[in-house]
Amino acid sequence: MHAQEKPDLLTTKELAAYLRKPIATVRGWRYRKVGPAGFRLGRNIVYRREAVDAWLAERERASV
Repeated sequence: MHAQEKPDLLTTKELAAYLRKPIATVRGWRYRKVGPAGFRLGRNIVYRREAVDAWLAERERASV
């Protein structure tokens, strides 16, 4: 992967950094099913970047 390429899958920690939110907030969103869709990959929860971006766009539209 080149330095400028963005990974397709984000860990909870990476998602929290991407959204500039605490990890606990992202975990709370997942628990309450209000955040971006994630899924289990082995022992980890991962999020597809396209799903995160779609979730952000939906939140943006809802706030206008």
